[in-house]
Amino acid sequence: MHPAYQYDIQYPPHMDPEKKYPVVFMLHGKGSNEQNMLNLAAPLNEEFIIVGIRGNLRLGNGYQYYDLISLGNPVRAMFDDAVGQLDAFIRYATDRYPIDPAKRYVLGFSQGAILSMTLALTMGDQLRGIVALNGYVPGFVKTEYDLKDVSQVAMFVSHGQFDTVFPIRIGHETAAYLETLSPRSLMFNIYETDHGVSGENQKDFANWLRQDAGITSNKE
Repeated sequence: MHPAYQYDIQYPPHMDPEKKYPVVFMLHGKGSNEQNMLNLAAPLNEEFIIVGIRGNLRLGNGYQYYDLISLGNPVRAMFDDAVGQLDAFIRYATDRYPIDPAKRYVLGFSQGAILSMTLALTMGDQLRGIVALNGYVPGFVKTEYDLKDVSQVAMFVSHGQFDTVFPIRIGHETAAYLETLSPRSLMFNIYETDHGVSGENQKDFANWLRQDAGITSNKE
């Protein structure tokens, strides 16, 4: 298989060749790139394989995974294609690299968060968990997609209290929807930010990922 996306992969510095590792697939926001997400994942570099996936569509100096008709309204065919291609990419990378298939996580910001939540809903327990930062679940995903059981999928969802792109009510609506599907494995946090990721948010999701993956760490 030739993957649909360019990507950058980072390994823990002292890898055991006989071991498989937990992985975090990183999905960037609209107009950004995989390097920004790799920087966001820096606290996880010693314990996880990190895969930054670049959107395949140019947008200014950055990239995107799909285009929009209007804010909150993805071009459906492009969105459907991105979900299918990302699913295929996750499976491709799992076969190609020393990845533990029972510890696959997807972490996304904004457009990447939208896709991470959609992948959880369409892949179900094929993913161990997701981190969704400032996103939402499109209405057509809720009503028209073939949704899988996510009761065993761990979810860390966060939103900026002062988000000017996706207002905070969208964060609350998203959390309420996911809670109906996965009440015991959802963590929803609000941070005093705009449409971005604070240092506190970064620290919290990194600690959450380590704990969920069963990693003992002395990091603060």
